[in-house]
Amino acid sequence: MIDGSALTPDVEPREAGFDPARLAAIGEAFDPYVEDGRLSGWFVTVAREGRLVYASGSGYADRERERLVGPGTIWRIYSMTKPVVALAALALMEEGHFALDDEVSRWIPSFAEPRVFVGGTPEVPELAPATHPLTVRHLFSHTAGLTYGFQRCHPVDALYRSAGYDFLTKPGVDLAGAVDDWASLPLVFEPGTAFTYSVATTVLGRLVEIWSGERLDAHLERRVFSPLGMVDTAFSCPEEKAGRLAQLYLPGAEGATPFEEWGRFALTPPRLVDGGGGLVSTAADYHRFMNVLVGRGTSGGVTLVGPATFDLIARNQLPGGGDLAATALDRYGLAENAGIGFGLGMSVVLDSVAARTPVSIGTLSWGGAASTTFLADPLEGVSAALYTQLLPTGTYPLHQDLERAVYAARA
Repeated sequence: MIDGSALTPDVEPREAGFDPARLAAIGEAFDPYVEDGRLSGWFVTVAREGRLVYASGSGYADRERERLVGPGTIWRIYSMTKPVVALAALALMEEGHFALDDEVSRWIPSFAEPRVFVGGTPEVPELAPATHPLTVRHLFSHTAGLTYGFQRCHPVDALYRSAGYDFLTKPGVDLAGAVDDWASLPLVFEPGTAFTYSVATTVLGRLVEIWSGERLDAHLERRVFSPLGMVDTAFSCPEEKAGRLAQLYLPGAEGATPFEEWGRFALTPPRLVDGGGGLVSTAADYHRFMNVLVGRGTSGGVTLVGPATFDLIARNQLPGGGDLAATALDRYGLAENAGIGFGLGMSVVLDSVAARTPVSIGTLSWGGAASTTFLADPLEGVSAALYTQLLPTGTYPLHQDLERAVYAARA
């Protein structure tokens, strides 16, 4: 059985194209966050062509209980769930269950007659019938016109909150029920005309259930986690592993402050299996998933999707070929960035200069609400991830710090 806590570099830095001294200095980018209390702790992995070259961290997984960060720490990865669900869905596409431009209403009838918010207020909205159907492609690319209640940047967000969907979901509802609730609410825009970060991947997860005939958690276990050896990845942390679960934190005037009320949610199996943000995982497990990304769909003899399908992931799906800065109505995560597009399930670098990043064009990435983040550069074969537990993402420029530190270490 694979040891989920085992995470030992298996290649010498120079053999993998990294300078040993500069690689060892990655901690200099993140240790100051721990030293002044902004983060409780951090852990970083770096790999080249699937071979781990760096795995280290510092600080506490749970500062108040003096549990140190380690390779076996279990993290809430929130929206880093989305790329996992995207690949699982694309595997079903290869089997002929759907095409990207199929209408969602073919399987979820409540989306048959979408309405678009065109004016008014949350209390008295003005709605119009959508002139374009909602498609599966729109779900993958967050161009469906759906949203998140917690964003608070559009009147429709308030309608989501009124319906019981803020950062948390309505108590007692399952995935099918939540999807029907969202289908009853107006769209932020005409499908396919803009980008808004949203519940779209959660809806996609519901489609995975319909296409596969399995609950989403069972399907991911069978088709992704078990084949890749992701033994600590699930939609909740079981009791026997609770001592490895990191504490959740909020920023405060005197540094990171425990947020135990929300942190405890990860210890209970959810009624709503959220493919948009429900997973917990370890650095070792997600390293195995990133290997699939740098391997264009295959890692260690396990193929999730073929190379032709994988290449669709890195093709920008945003309207008119624009980047997130031009097409996004919100500014969540990387959505404010010029030079970054969005493919099927994750962001993709379109222009390294405009994005002010050292990574290659075609690099895939995304992050989670608690400030975890990853990048996978298929051109260079480089993958890296940062794990910590601070809500909300974007509090500090951790993704940019990760990019700079990793690429500065290239030999």
